[in-house]
Amino acid sequence: MCGRFTFYTPPETLINHFFPEGLEVDGHFDPDYNIPPGVGIPMIRTSMNGTLILSHSHWGFRPVWAGDKAPAPINARAETVATSRYFREAFAHHRCLIPANGWYEWKQTERGKEPHYLTPANPRQTPAIFFAGIWTPREGDDTTACAIITEPASDVFRHIHDRQPVVLDPACFKGWLDSSLTDRDDIRSVTHRLPVEQLEAFPVSSDVNNPRHNEPDLINPV
Repeated sequence: MCGRFTFYTPPETLINHFFPEGLEVDGHFDPDYNIPPGVGIPMIRTSMNGTLILSHSHWGFRPVWAGDKAPAPINARAETVATSRYFREAFAHHRCLIPANGWYEWKQTERGKEPHYLTPANPRQTPAIFFAGIWTPREGDDTTACAIITEPASDVFRHIHDRQPVVLDPACFKGWLDSSLTDRDDIRSVTHRLPVEQLEAFPVSSDVNNPRHNEPDLINPV
């Protein structure tokens, strides 16, 4: 799953490294080393006029038709996101990118759950990663809500947790965000994962268990 992540790369770096064609930035993005569910998170989507926009989106997906008391999941399973009544409209028409620098997973051990951080092995070469996401408009205003798509963990990371976010290769961003692609098979054909060898994982401090702890030392290996 993905229940906590980091994002501290300046938008200007995202533009220079990944979006030289342009990326509109709507809002201010402070470095965040412990992003919990239920808050505004960075999200990149295609705007109505066809440009890319980086803005905040509420992390907790709830379609307008579902009602206020319906669940607001933070993750959508890759196995069912295209067919689930809750997610299929967004998967077909409202796909997005969630920029991050890494995410946390908790490994079950004899001593209890131990947090690990999964992040690019070479941050100079890969200054950010991007989770596959879906978004939906929120009722009553012009804001959005989103969820991160997850899948079975790769063999490299399965010893930590059995699921992980879908981390996209930058080469497929254009296809993933192309709203003219609505068929499941067509979307799959243009979707590619970031090679797993570009990522690494290591244990970190249990301070991350407290979402109020939000300091750079959280991502230091222990």
